[in-house]
Amino acid sequence: MNPLTAGQIVAKEYAIAQLWIGGALTYMEQLCAVSFRDAGHHVKMYTYGEVANIPDGIEICDANAIMPVGDVIAHKRTGSPAPQADKWRYNMLAKTDDQIWADTDAYCVKLFTTPNGHFHGWESAHHIDNGVLGLPSDSETLAQLVDFTTDEYAIPDWFKPELRAEMERKKAEGNPVHVGEQSWGVWGPQALTHFLHKTGEQKYAMPIEALFPISFKKRRMMLKPNADLGEYITDNTLSIHFWGRRMRMRIIEREGGEPHKDSLIGKLLTKHGIVPSDAPMPTSNPHKPSETKFTPGTAIPPKKRGGVVNLTDIADELGLDQGSQKHRFTELYQLLFLPMRARKLHMILLGLGQEQDAEAGISPTLPMWLRYLPKAQITAIDERNFASVNDPRIATHLCDFETHEVIEHLAQKLEPADIILDDASHLSHHQQHGFLALFPKLKSGGIYVIEDLRFQPKARETSRYPKTAHLFQTFLREGSFAHPEAPVTEALNDMRHEISGCFIHQALWHKDRRDQILVVQKR
Repeated sequence: MNPLTAGQIVAKEYAIAQLWIGGALTYMEQLCAVSFRDAGHHVKMYTYGEVANIPDGIEICDANAIMPVGDVIAHKRTGSPAPQADKWRYNMLAKTDDQIWADTDAYCVKLFTTPNGHFHGWESAHHIDNGVLGLPSDSETLAQLVDFTTDEYAIPDWFKPELRAEMERKKAEGNPVHVGEQSWGVWGPQALTHFLHKTGEQKYAMPIEALFPISFKKRRMMLKPNADLGEYITDNTLSIHFWGRRMRMRIIEREGGEPHKDSLIGKLLTKHGIVPSDAPMPTSNPHKPSETKFTPGTAIPPKKRGGVVNLTDIADELGLDQGSQKHRFTELYQLLFLPMRARKLHMILLGLGQEQDAEAGISPTLPMWLRYLPKAQITAIDERNFASVNDPRIATHLCDFETHEVIEHLAQKLEPADIILDDASHLSHHQQHGFLALFPKLKSGGIYVIEDLRFQPKARETSRYPKTAHLFQTFLREGSFAHPEAPVTEALNDMRHEISGCFIHQALWHKDRRDQILVVQKR
């Protein structure tokens, strides 16, 4: 006799599919894999070759069976193959009907079951995350995700009109914006959330406590000994996300490579019999593909240079575009700042990241400067709110650069600086407002840098202001400034005798790609 009552739905069993691109697993990936195994799941780890440290009881599968690897699609700033993994998981779900995707930094609290094939949850009030994802093979959302990720230069419908217009212009000029150069998560949570809402399938998404109970911002709580996490991990929690790359960096830089045994992660390692020393974390970026293709003559493959601390090594390790992978600004900064780095400095940094970085409370570049300038205090200024950035050496300020008076008002409150670096909006009038207000705060011998003189978002530029490169080229050629705004001309010329040296540096050290970065030293 069938024990099920009439109308009762049977939730079938699902295997867990994971993908690993890169070197050996660390103890963190081991922990996540065995958590599913120990919960009763059949776990399949897909790889593109031999991978060391895969635990017993985990089936090793050929990732080519789902999607041939080709050239790994990586996020340029971080080096992470996240776009590749996003595309792969959608194709896997479309080709199978009995597997749920789980990131290798997702820990299983309870067995995953679903009566309809949908298994996804809210990460925040704005995004449904694809770190754990189940979609039935006939899902409209899944079909649209597979289609969208076939074009590495697709322009997302959900981007703001001015950004879409800029990307359309670049595409028409034959220079489309690759997914690896777009914002973080564009093929991940951004696309998933968009298409779920477009099809109406967002109604199946579970609340935050189910799959992402501890947010990115609160991730450090998982490393605090004996932290009370009962407010977050409830009876309804099925999975915990460890926020992989950033968590690994934190463990390496602040925890000596292993979490405290009484922290949440430490206790879970003990529970599942994982020994960190058997599969330690590498000190370099573990998510960078083992083979990366470079265009000859445009970049130096990342490598340890040895000798003194090298800023390019740090930038490459963090996957930043200032390093050897793209702009090579750090090679210039190494020349400028190495003699200063051991001093107690004050650095003013304009521009901390993009909108999604502000929402997450992180800045991609701050870790680089904190490591390279070990005694520096950093004043960080952005038009977005980065107030959740938490470090005793950093003071954050929210500031609109549209008018000179606003930044001037903030500048009056700041201490004199040794280094000022503008990597903010790249808008000409913003750069010039910042220079007018902050150059007087520079100490004698101090250095003022403005990055990205060649990229100004046209939708926000104002015709009343010339390009910053042109403004300073005139100064270098004629010894004085000329600006369409008479008050700006007067203010700049009042400061010109305070300039000890000034040059405009080319991009990538190429003489035919000039006007990329401005360096001004104060007398």
